[in-house]
Formats: sequence, C-alpha cells, structure tokens
Amino acid sequence: MRPKQVIVAVTGASGALYAGRLLRALLVLGHGVHLVLSKYGRYLLHEELGFDPASESVDEFLVRLYGAEVRNGTLREYGLNDLASTIASGSVSIDGVVVVPCSMKTLAGIAHGSSTNLIERTADVALKERRPLVLVPRETPLNLIQLRNLTAVAEAGAIVLPAMPAFYQKPTNFDDLGDFIAGRVCNLLQIEHELFPRWAGGEERA
Repeated sequence: MRPKQVIVAVTGASGALYAGRLLRALLVLGHGVHLVLSKYGRYLLHEELGFDPASESVDEFLVRLYGAEVRNGTLREYGLNDLASTIASGSVSIDGVVVVPCSMKTLAGIAHGSSTNLIERTADVALKERRPLVLVPRETPLNLIQLRNLTAVAEAGAIVLPAMPAFYQKPTNFDDLGDFIAGRVCNLLQIEHELFPRWAGGEERA
C-alpha cells in the first residue's frame, strides 16, 4: 500500500500535544506529511512542546522530541500565505487534511469559505473535492457562534473530532491521551495503527 499524503495544519488553540502525537504517528508509519503552521500554531509548538525555531527546523525538532523513527516518513513545510503552493490546488492528490488543534478563528474561516491563508484554502479544497477534512477543535466552553460554525462545517462535509480523549484504555501519561486522538484521526484517514487498544467490551452488569 502506498504511503498516504496528509496535510496537517497546526493553529493557535492550546493542544500542541495532539498535533505532535499525530505528526509522530504519521511519520513513524512512513506516510507523507505536508505541514502548515499558523503564526500562533508555531508559537504553540514553542510554548507547549519546546520547539525552538531560531535554532532548529521542524524536522530536527520532531527528531529531538520523538526520535529518528520520524524520518520513516516525509515532511514538507509550507508557508501560511503560500497560496501558490501545490497543496492549494485540487488537482494535487492528497488523502486528507487535518487541522489539529483547530482554533475558533480558523474554524470560522473554514465555515465561511474565506480561504485567506493556506490552512483555510486546503480545507476548502478538501471540501470541494470531497476528501476527508478532520477538524480537532480544542476550546471550552463554546458559544453559540462557535457551535453554529461547527454545525456549518459538519454540514459541508467536514468531520469534527473534538479533543476529547477516552479513558477506557487506562492512559498512564499525557502521550497516551494524545495518541488516542491521533489514533482516531488515523482511523478516519483509513491508516492502520496501534496507538491505543480497541474497546473489547466489558462485563455485563445487572
């Protein structure tokens, strides 16, 4: 089976753990990642995961954080405003787009089709080409405008996967929680993984 080609966008909502664990999973499994960081997505990686853009590339950062296995896959980063890039076109073969975490600002842009930057544009392309678009919002509580925007993107064909990790797999650390969300994203992209044990049912209770 050929490696999948996945666009991963990171925006400024807290939750860099989810982005990091998804990037790790995709790359370790040998897939291709097309990475787009918003201004505050880059800041988020710095604040929450220790990325130092002044002294290292994203590739070097991921190797430092997760080990050399991330080089099993391929990573290419694109500028946020590079609307002339290949991934901005629907003619390019992409297997899915994931925005993780997805800020409410980015959600609003996608919901209203503004396409003012490469993240919004790739999401727009995914919707028009009927490709998987997975949005991982990380915000609480939600106001009515945000709820309506979530409804709008779902009605347009996006999959809303809130950053709500489960606990039946008995996580022992934060990485386990991040891997649960990364695994659910992989499921939606039809990527095989072993990031968490499948629910096998429980004992019947009277």
